[in-house]
Amino acid sequence: MPYPYKLRMQKFGLTIFSVALIALAAGCAETPAERAQRIEPMLAAAGFHMHPADTSAREAQLKNVTPLKVRYYPHDGKPHYWFADPVYCDCIYIGNEAAYDAYERLRLQQRMVNQEQMAAAMNEDAAQQEQMNFMMWPADPFFY
Repeated sequence: MPYPYKLRMQKFGLTIFSVALIALAAGCAETPAERAQRIEPMLAAAGFHMHPADTSAREAQLKNVTPLKVRYYPHDGKPHYWFADPVYCDCIYIGNEAAYDAYERLRLQQRMVNQEQMAAAMNEDAAQQEQMNFMMWPADPFFY
């Protein structure tokens, strides 16, 4: 293979790696409030019910549970799920097994959408890089 092709492929690979690394770093930089804002609409759409911490007892209970993670507890022999948010809504979301299954489906769909968006952005960046590389080549005297 000619040298310019190898160089372009190396640059293309570096571009893809850079975009993936930036996307990974951006995903890790999520604040607790952003996490809550991202997850809570999916929980509500899946059938979880929001219960505000509107009493001092509920407020104390909310402060003593793991925040911003979906957890479960057994109730009448069946799993029930909760998501405590002392950061954004000062509430707790509670759902049954069907709601949790629906939430997992929504979460998977959202992950697939995010991956498709990232792939589209990477393809667009690669196409732009390819166009820039092509424009940097010297003019071929045989075409004039």
